[in-house]
Amino acid sequence: MQNEFVADGILFRQHSFELPLDYSQPNNAQINVVAREVVELNQDHTALPWLVYFQGGPGFPSPRPDTSNGWLKRALKDYRVLLLDQRGTGLSTPLTLQTLGHLNAEEQADYIAHFRADNIVRDAEAIRENLGIKNWAILGQSFGGFCSLTYLSFYPNSLSRVFITGGVPSITRHADDVYRATYQRVLDKNAAFFQRFPTAQQCCQEIADYLSNHDVFLPNGQRFTVEQFQQIGINLGRSGANLPMYYLLEDAFVDTHEGKILSHAFLLAMLNEQSYQTNPIYAFLHEPIYNQNEASHWSAHRVRNTEFPQFNYRQGAPFLFTGEMVYPWMFDQMATLLPLKEAAEHLASKQDWPALYDGQALANNTVPVACAVYADDMYVEMDYSKETLRGLANSRAWITNEYEHNGLRADGERILARLISMADDIAHLPENR
Repeated sequence: MQNEFVADGILFRQHSFELPLDYSQPNNAQINVVAREVVELNQDHTALPWLVYFQGGPGFPSPRPDTSNGWLKRALKDYRVLLLDQRGTGLSTPLTLQTLGHLNAEEQADYIAHFRADNIVRDAEAIRENLGIKNWAILGQSFGGFCSLTYLSFYPNSLSRVFITGGVPSITRHADDVYRATYQRVLDKNAAFFQRFPTAQQCCQEIADYLSNHDVFLPNGQRFTVEQFQQIGINLGRSGANLPMYYLLEDAFVDTHEGKILSHAFLLAMLNEQSYQTNPIYAFLHEPIYNQNEASHWSAHRVRNTEFPQFNYRQGAPFLFTGEMVYPWMFDQMATLLPLKEAAEHLASKQDWPALYDGQALANNTVPVACAVYADDMYVEMDYSKETLRGLANSRAWITNEYEHNGLRADGERILARLISMADDIAHLPENR
């Protein structure tokens, strides 16, 4: 029986596909990939074009909407939408400690290596063929934009439009270049945060010093450290996140008969910030999403220690949050990553990553590509996005400082409407007629 339901006048229909883990060996191990079709109920029997949504990450499932709002509301005016749970996420053969535990470290690393953008795109292609769709539009947010350029590189004839928000990557640079740029952006975000909240620096130093001098444990029994605390800085690049983050800091301690200690509420909030506990793809593949025929060798860690040592907290020195970086010590400290440390080391030293992009194909592109590029993006460097766009034919960028990286979530209806209009303008250029 087909899994479908209706909510708020929207039909949600689930599709499930058995696909190869490794497309070079299609008859060997299979995985299950799930995607949810979304269409206005009164339009279900209309021959609408399709739009596939590629979620940010890597390692996070597609949204679970319960109503039509934001970008989805705008998309459903023109499209039948497919929300793809990328392989290893959501309902698509989840990749977790629980599902990897039966493999040795080398087998784990080999398995995880099949969960990058190249195979996510191959899954989408297989689904398109299975559904009998000639071509479709795609919308990529953040890492989803990386997937979109991979798709455009290798299967351009399958695409009618490409929309990208906060996710135009460098297609040539080493991860070291990416982290040099993003560390500088994180410094800027730290400066703005501590200027906005004058007492926040004192709060942070007090928390960091307490963690340095006491054994503090999160609700899952994991020891909580300064390095883990710094990582909540990933929120600095999202609009609407700074004030809640400050409220957490000012309310971190509770007075007890034994003196001030970090509260259970604060520690639970800190645990909830560690999404890699349940979504380890992010920890494993955040650096390899940049790798083409080269290894990362823990790029963010190396660049931090050699070029940005101010992020290594010392008592009495200014406190700094880190950002969207993954570090080797995470596999020494975090409960669900500890058993996966050896696999992580294999992946960090792996050099034979295949190409993710084809620069010549992108230079000859004929598919209309419309992008929202955020000038103050903490996660995807604007200058590198502009560098890529200069070599991407038939593209147009809306460069704006109106939004942070989460613009699609904050004002998705407006942003997607503008991108659709931009793509339509590109399609009607004389050379595209």
